[in-house]
Amino acid sequence: MPRPILATISLDAFRHNLAVIRQKACGSKIWSVVKANAYGHGLDRIWQSLTQTDGFALLDLDEAIYLRENGWQGPILLLEGFFKLSDLQIINEYSLTTAVHSLWQLEAIEKSRLDKPIDIYLKLNSGMNRLGFEPEEYPMLVSRANGIKNINSVTLMSHFANSDNEVGIDEQMAIIEHLKMESLPHCLANSGAVLWHPRTHRDWVRPGIVLYGASPSGKWRDIADVGLKAAMTLQSEIIAVHELPAGRKIGYGSRYTTKRAMRVGTVACGYADGYPRHAPTGTPVMVNGVRTQLLGAISMDMLTVDLTPCPQADIGSVVELWGENLPVDEVAESAGTIGYELLCALAKRVPVTVI
Repeated sequence: MPRPILATISLDAFRHNLAVIRQKACGSKIWSVVKANAYGHGLDRIWQSLTQTDGFALLDLDEAIYLRENGWQGPILLLEGFFKLSDLQIINEYSLTTAVHSLWQLEAIEKSRLDKPIDIYLKLNSGMNRLGFEPEEYPMLVSRANGIKNINSVTLMSHFANSDNEVGIDEQMAIIEHLKMESLPHCLANSGAVLWHPRTHRDWVRPGIVLYGASPSGKWRDIADVGLKAAMTLQSEIIAVHELPAGRKIGYGSRYTTKRAMRVGTVACGYADGYPRHAPTGTPVMVNGVRTQLLGAISMDMLTVDLTPCPQADIGSVVELWGENLPVDEVAESAGTIGYELLCALAKRVPVTVI
């Protein structure tokens, strides 16, 4: 028998979440962000459940080529643009849209021999200070891009640093609006802005983590009333049970000592499966549908759970590490990280089933 750990990917959840986003940003077109192998869910597994999107946004040329060669004929956006001059020939061949965030990229497009003009997303650095052109140079670059024969259309693109928290988008929006670039299509809203800042929606929105049913803020309570569904459920089983008296130490480093007689279970899941090694005692886990907690350190292949709340649990009992009944954001928050990281970190050795 194979080891009992399993990740289940729900295609219905993707269709549902896309419909929720469509309702939230009803006046905008949607780029479905599927970078990082669809946030760990597997681009090849899930993309067809998102064919009601208006376009796909990603980073990797190979993933863009995969979508084209498997039948997607709509727009594909390269969020970080291209990295080498030779990439432009692939962009041209596969009719891709590319971000342009550096002068060398604009110059490369200008000098290249392309058989048809390409669409670009000219990146504005409105305050993220990661990629993009400064506001004072942006109008001149728009004018230059509009004069390049290899460029078909120019869209203003920017990215919010704080759309998911109390700082918000006002400061960056003031910079964007001050430029008065209304003649250009705008693509501004990431997941947080889609949910909480309608003024940013404009022509295109770029939802990422919300497509997968997790929170842009990293806190499940922030999206509890939005109606999203978890696209990934990670499950395993109890493979051993111990009745321990008070004073027994559990796991590497003896990080947990039983305070009373306890029944504990060993679960076939560890950090080599993508579970966060730094998750502390108290991190939530579901056993047979009952909420309980981790005890002690996470091992490479195993972790230990408290069976006190679920006395009927035994070897073979189902354990949900995150997913349909236990939001990944709750697990991540307890471990001091975000749901994005846990989803993207699912290990290759974990079997995956698609429903």
